[in-house]
Amino acid sequence: MEASPAPAGEREHPLARLGRKQDIMGGTRRAVTLITVAIAVLAPAATITAAAAWAPAARSTAQAVTAAIRVTATIPVGRAPLGVAANPRTDTIYVASTGSSSVSVISGRTNTVMARVRVGRVPAGVAANPRTDAIYVANERSGTVSVISGRTNTVLATVRVGRFPYGVAANPRTGTIYVTNVGSGTVSVISGRTNTVVATVRVGRFPVGVAADPRTNTTYVAMDSKRVPVISGRTNTVVARVRVGFLPAGVAADPRTSTIYVTNIGDNTVSALVSCRGRAAACRSAARCRKR
Repeated sequence: MEASPAPAGEREHPLARLGRKQDIMGGTRRAVTLITVAIAVLAPAATITAAAAWAPAARSTAQAVTAAIRVTATIPVGRAPLGVAANPRTDTIYVASTGSSSVSVISGRTNTVMARVRVGRVPAGVAANPRTDAIYVANERSGTVSVISGRTNTVLATVRVGRFPYGVAANPRTGTIYVTNVGSGTVSVISGRTNTVVATVRVGRFPVGVAADPRTNTTYVAMDSKRVPVISGRTNTVVARVRVGFLPAGVAADPRTSTIYVTNIGDNTVSALVSCRGRAAACRSAARCRKR
């Protein structure tokens, strides 16, 4: 199925380059469709043959999991929802709708939309800071970050960042927010106390995914490279670049284990990065790190 054209003047979503191997700003497609196209194009035909070998075992496992997990609600939100974040302290979920320039605020108790907050154009990534009950939304076409109060469901501040901001991560221990700017090749570091940019870290071409590890005060960025930049929260500089798989896109951090997970859509793998002695994750071998 072909992707539908984006509204006039809207630029191509950054991940389109991964699927079509063209310049990242060259077309006009919607973000959600482009991610699907990218994954479909990059998936090698060999995976189909490999999948057939373990299909019976996978099917039985899937059946067991499915028996324990079920959909409890389907909640209508805005057009083309993309980014989502949850505040576990308030049991509230925030969904950015790229086609509606809004964020839907969902009650985890009732599974209903309590409010819709107007933000910038083409909101993408969302992050919540449970300690301050503040929500941060990257607005790709506006080049801004909207700061939403979880108490009043209103925009407290609009922070200008780099070109085409996409990913957002919050460090609740330091109250710092990290925003990837796809068009600038940078990460904007925002103070949650002043809602201002306190540093701009150059990381390289097309940064998209980002995650923060509060325990080590480090931030990890997925970008157009086989190496993930590691940013020190103390110095706001890149202190390491960790080799991962082909075309890393998404990043998630487990703060309890200080393990970072990076999805590599170019080779259908996930790289697990483990911190060594509490330092930033600098190797991919969990066993090797834990023995040190």
